[in-house]
Amino acid sequence: MSDTCAPDQGITNQKTLNNKTLSARIDSLPASAGLWRFIILLSLGGFFELYDLFQTGYISSGLIAENIFHIGSAGVLGISDQAAFASSTFLGLFLGASMLAPNADRFGRRMTFMFALAWYGCFSLLMAFQNSAEGIILCRFLVGIGLGLELVTIDTYLTEWVPSHLRSRAFAFAFFIQFLSVPAVALMSWWLVPQTFFGLTGWRYVVIAGALCSLIIWFVRKNLPESARWLAQQGRNEEAHNVVSAMEKRCGVAESPAYVAPEQASGLPRKGTFREIWSFQYRKRTLMLTVMNFFQAIGFFGFGNWLPALLSGKGTTVTHSLLYAFFITLAYPLGSLICSRYADKIENKWQIVLSSLMTVIFGTLFAFQTHPVMLVICGFLITYSNAWLTFSYHAYQTEVFPTHIRARAVGFCYSFSRLSTVFSSILIGLILQYAGTQGVIAFIVLSMIIVMLVIGIFGPKTRGINLENI
Repeated sequence: MSDTCAPDQGITNQKTLNNKTLSARIDSLPASAGLWRFIILLSLGGFFELYDLFQTGYISSGLIAENIFHIGSAGVLGISDQAAFASSTFLGLFLGASMLAPNADRFGRRMTFMFALAWYGCFSLLMAFQNSAEGIILCRFLVGIGLGLELVTIDTYLTEWVPSHLRSRAFAFAFFIQFLSVPAVALMSWWLVPQTFFGLTGWRYVVIAGALCSLIIWFVRKNLPESARWLAQQGRNEEAHNVVSAMEKRCGVAESPAYVAPEQASGLPRKGTFREIWSFQYRKRTLMLTVMNFFQAIGFFGFGNWLPALLSGKGTTVTHSLLYAFFITLAYPLGSLICSRYADKIENKWQIVLSSLMTVIFGTLFAFQTHPVMLVICGFLITYSNAWLTFSYHAYQTEVFPTHIRARAVGFCYSFSRLSTVFSSILIGLILQYAGTQGVIAFIVLSMIIVMLVIGIFGPKTRGINLENI
């Protein structure tokens, strides 16, 4: 009896496979070692991006000690060179995210990804050999352009390849890998910045290490597959089928469906436009994420990039402030790793709200601490909440837009986090000068309250929902 039915059963199974949509196949990928290896490989680029990004606060003391950077009105722009350095970084990030990120919708995630990685690696290396504040600030601006493009592309890449039931967990784990860079740059700065080797001061080695490693990763990641969702959106359906089949094989799926060419109409590429992100369907989401990004960046980078200076404002020496900062920044990878255990169990919008509330509470406590142990504990918990916030909103903002405008929309909204930091870097420098650490923390706390309100009130739910249905 079973022998008689076997051929019919085989035909039925093959029809089921053939009728399974590309999106459903991606959502059916198991949480296998092959999938996690892909996530790790994708995250390695993010590691060196954040390494590069967090250099701002850690190498500045070395630049000042070498008399390249000056404080106050003695800086090249009439403000602290550290503030100008940070502002130029984020101005570049703004331009990269807002002006170049749409190219990921046009040319594909993979090509854009590789271009951005090579771009910022080369200009980082060039920056390490500059001897003037003007040269360093200019190179930093150019580095920022590549970083802004790369960060948006990684988010869209990851969202489009990870099954819906694993999205938040995958982002948490990816940021665990990426955030390992923060204590790495803090530890390297603590060790190298006060030193001089072979005529080169230590801050240069911190920059060179990140630049060279990012270029090595460029060669390692050349074999990453293109986003299948993007290929299908461009009408390249057979390529999309092939890369999904390869991913299924990598993940241990026993059988992939045979390729069936779609009707001509269904294979037509759909081109996104800037106007579309302001259409009635997406306008509220665009405004919500623009406001969220503007204010969350003040909380995240206001604390992260200015941590050594904030600790110095509490009376610690430069060496001790860098050492304390290293222990505090351990919360970035540890927080992401711990959060990965429950990331898929809570709506992303509420994770954003809760992590912002945590920053408000422990940021307030940090402002009133003077004992080194309590400073480190409160700083660690603020950093933990920042790590939680980061993977939550990175996952969230890529979920709420469709594939054909995802990079364009996320790049636009995300760019406001960079634009806000251009001005807040200067503003925080002035607040620190005139109101001290307490004034900076008050500014951060107010910004995070705004994030809580805008996401809590206007944010749609996304947990476990297929990307095409959000």
